[in-house]
Amino acid sequence: MVYTATATALVVSLAGCSSAGTLNSPQVRTSAAKAPAMGAPQPREALGASLARALRPVLPDDDARLSVAVLRLDDADREIASYGDEATFDTASIVKVDILAALLLQAQEEERELTDDEHSHAKAMIQESDNESANVLWRAIGRAPGLNAANEQLGLSSTKGGAGVHWGLTQTTAKDQVRLLRAVFGGEGKEPSRGSAGLNQESRAYIRQLISEISEGQDWGVSAAADPGWALKNGWLKRSTTGLWDINTIGQVKVHGRRCLISVLSGDNASMRSGISLVERVAKVAAGAVSAHARRSPGRSERSADGAL
Repeated sequence: MVYTATATALVVSLAGCSSAGTLNSPQVRTSAAKAPAMGAPQPREALGASLARALRPVLPDDDARLSVAVLRLDDADREIASYGDEATFDTASIVKVDILAALLLQAQEEERELTDDEHSHAKAMIQESDNESANVLWRAIGRAPGLNAANEQLGLSSTKGGAGVHWGLTQTTAKDQVRLLRAVFGGEGKEPSRGSAGLNQESRAYIRQLISEISEGQDWGVSAAADPGWALKNGWLKRSTTGLWDINTIGQVKVHGRRCLISVLSGDNASMRSGISLVERVAKVAAGAVSAHARRSPGRSERSADGAL
């Protein structure tokens, strides 16, 4: 059971990677290439290639599945770019952020505040990853149909609510989790226009507050990538059919003063400990690589094309 932009987003799916642009792709011959003219600007390595190169030393050496998404939130002229397959994973407890977002959207539509009980359950669900509180709010939003309706408003195109009471078996992608984070952390200080589908400023601030105050012992994950200051939600689930672990982490961190949204999803980990170690290594390396790429980037807008690792 579960325990517990317009910016650049990057998704790395290491399960079922295509042959094009893989980490083992053949080297390009350079003997016939003309040397660049003296003083000519050197071509800049693509963002996806920078991340793939940085991740090589920390990729799992077993059968664990992994997907990564990173978005440089402060680069407002960037667009979401994806790399690799859109692999889906069990959410485990990271879906609790999505459940809260759905609850707040419904309250906005009803033009009401959350009740005292809803506030109490929301706080326990997010900060302590309390499953009973999640059960209550899962029913309150209308279970999977309510979650799916909210996700349609938020632009999550690849997330489907778990059947019946099984909110932890909601299926999602790393890219969708970055979309969810962008709905929470993007557009600070701006109110959605009348009739807009997004979370309003008050709702965004409420979610940000709760995931910035995670209980001690549950503050691992993307926090490994952060300068002081982070906001996150983790999820872990041991599958009864295989004995293997789903380990996920999502959140916002600051790296060299730049805000990054990170989602690391993993499945088929041999143990909880090994899964946590994996997602922390990957989050740290991915955030560092993307931040370093940003510092090397010219200050012009650039739209990245989809690709594969």
